[in-house]
Amino acid sequence: MQIFQDKQSLIQALKEIKAAGKSIGFVPTMGALHDGHISLVRSALQVTDQVVVSIFVNPTQFNTASDLDKYPRTLQADIALLQKEGDIFVFAPAVSEIYPEDDFFGPFDLEGIDLVMEGKFRPGHFQGVVHVVRNLFQIVQPQKAFFGLKDFQQVAVIRLMTKKLALPIEIVACAIERSTNGLALSSRNLRLSETQKEDALILFQTLALLKKLKKEFSPAVSREKAMEFFKKGKLELEYLEIVSSETLEALDQTWSESSTCCIAAFCGEVRLIDTAQL
Repeated sequence: MQIFQDKQSLIQALKEIKAAGKSIGFVPTMGALHDGHISLVRSALQVTDQVVVSIFVNPTQFNTASDLDKYPRTLQADIALLQKEGDIFVFAPAVSEIYPEDDFFGPFDLEGIDLVMEGKFRPGHFQGVVHVVRNLFQIVQPQKAFFGLKDFQQVAVIRLMTKKLALPIEIVACAIERSTNGLALSSRNLRLSETQKEDALILFQTLALLKKLKKEFSPAVSREKAMEFFKKGKLELEYLEIVSSETLEALDQTWSESSTCCIAAFCGEVRLIDTAQL
């Protein structure tokens, strides 16, 4: 394992890897790693020669200073976890390495998919995501980049950005990793008590219910029934949307060929999201 804090040393090391004809896989993270992240790393190790994992809590994608301050930072534990997986390059930069003074980034046209669901409740969030991922892609220049489908809308945004910038990078979307009782693994789970983790199972239970409702009802009726079920739990619902997996447009009377449900809710002060293809 090699650990890099400045981008120039990482760029030089990757030049040597590429000169040897080897491929680069990239797993961008904000740290506080768990089995979900490790599954992405393992997927990358299977199909690329050198895997780079970035650990960077990106300030531009947080809507509140308190959420940024409370986000878990566990760098040494993260490194220890990654060490078990193989010969990985870890990139753990300071903010100035990712956002230098001469860094230009204007509003990026995401064709409206950044304005629904997460974008509606977290204004500017996806502009921050696109900014940091673009800068990381410029540094690492991987052949493949790996993202988890828990952040379904984020994957769609990054795919669109990659296409519009004509970047020669394959975006690999990987299945959600869950605990044995169904809770989607998330770095934010570190902030939950054991009781809250039980309460948060309503997210998975609602998604499971929707898969059954789809067989009998329209998207609109299914959504209404799912929201009624969700509100019997202890979490505070922010949104529950059923959308086309391709366009992210909300579905009403007709199911699309591929449909996805996305949920966001608060468990105490901790905001959680989950998603499932229906």
